[in-house]
Formats: sequence, structure tokens, C-alpha cells
Amino acid sequence: MGLFEEIRKIGIVPVVVIDDAEQAVGLAEALIKGGLPCAEVTFRTAAAEEAIKRITAAFPEMLVGAGTVLTTEQAERAINAGARFIVAPGLNPVTVAYCQEKNVPVIPGVVTPSEIEQGMSFGLDVLKFFPAEAMGGLKTINAISAPYQTIQFMPTGGINENNVRDYLANKHILACGGSWMVKKDLIAAGEFEKIEEMAKAAADIVKEVRG
Repeated sequence: MGLFEEIRKIGIVPVVVIDDAEQAVGLAEALIKGGLPCAEVTFRTAAAEEAIKRITAAFPEMLVGAGTVLTTEQAERAINAGARFIVAPGLNPVTVAYCQEKNVPVIPGVVTPSEIEQGMSFGLDVLKFFPAEAMGGLKTINAISAPYQTIQFMPTGGINENNVRDYLANKHILACGGSWMVKKDLIAAGEFEKIEEMAKAAADIVKEVRG
């Protein structure tokens, strides 16, 4: 099974902002137990690189990627730490080319047809749609998908337990990125049982919608 097939099967990618790498393994264990064996660890904090290292060492089977990757330097650090895929909020051609040179899947962010076509020029057929809800959500995705039937989106931004079903049911959606089950305050407090419970509820939604 390829990486994108694995992501589709999981359905929801927890978007993790972690301030203390000491919490990384407990968080990962909670997500695995909850049925979401995947995490996009964002490079918004200094702990991201170490968190990825610790998770991949403890749970090599877990699908761990790096998010908010803005530069090739960040991409290099993420890949060296063990990230299996790279996610970016926008489409930086230099970063995309770097990840492709390293044979690491990259999911850059897009909103417009021009950005989609730029992604297609790199041979990409999975793109992040960000910020999803602020940019019109499914209404926009449905409208811009008409000319681009081969493109699958991973929308992130404003997606939660109340609207994720509609996204998952849409044929243009590979998976959804979301942070409602991995809120920063829960991670900081080490409330891993609560995270596991919320992850399980999210995984149950995927099963409910996609079978």
C-alpha cells in the first residue's frame, strides 16, 4: 500500500503542534490506540524535529509527517528526523523540488486553479487545500475540481467533528487534516486518555462515512 492509500484509509490526519518533545511518545501512543496511527507534526515549534525523531523511534509503523514546512532547510531536518511525508501551507516550487529529489512525498497547499496547475506541473495529484473553511470549504473545492478530476485534496483549517463527515463523503477528498483531537492544552497537560478518546471518536466517523 502506498503512502497516499494509507492516508486515505486513516481518513483524518491529526495536525499536531507540540511544545515539549517529552510529550511526543505519549501522544503518539494515544493516537495509535484511538485508531488514528498518523500525525502531521508542524514545524511551528522548536520541539517538532525532536518530536518526530522520538515518535518514529518508538513507533516505526506510525505514519508521521512534518507540517508547516516553509523552506528546504526545514524539509531536510524533517526528513532526517524520520518524517515520511512533508506538508506545506503553500506551494513553494523550491521546496517541492527538494522533496521530490529526496523521494519524499510532498503535499503543498493550494487555493486557486493557478496553484493547482503549478502543482500538476510537478506531477502532483494530491494537494492540501488551506485554509479550507475560510476559503469556502467544500463549495470551493467542488467548483475548482471540475477541470481537475485527477486531483485529490487534503483540506485543513476549520475542519472539526461537526463538518468532517461532509468532507470525508466527498469524492475529491483524500483525507482531512484536523487538530480538534490533539489540542495544544491537552498535549501540554499530558491528557492522553482524553486524546485517545477523541481520536477514537474521529476514527469512528471515518468508518461511519467510508465504511
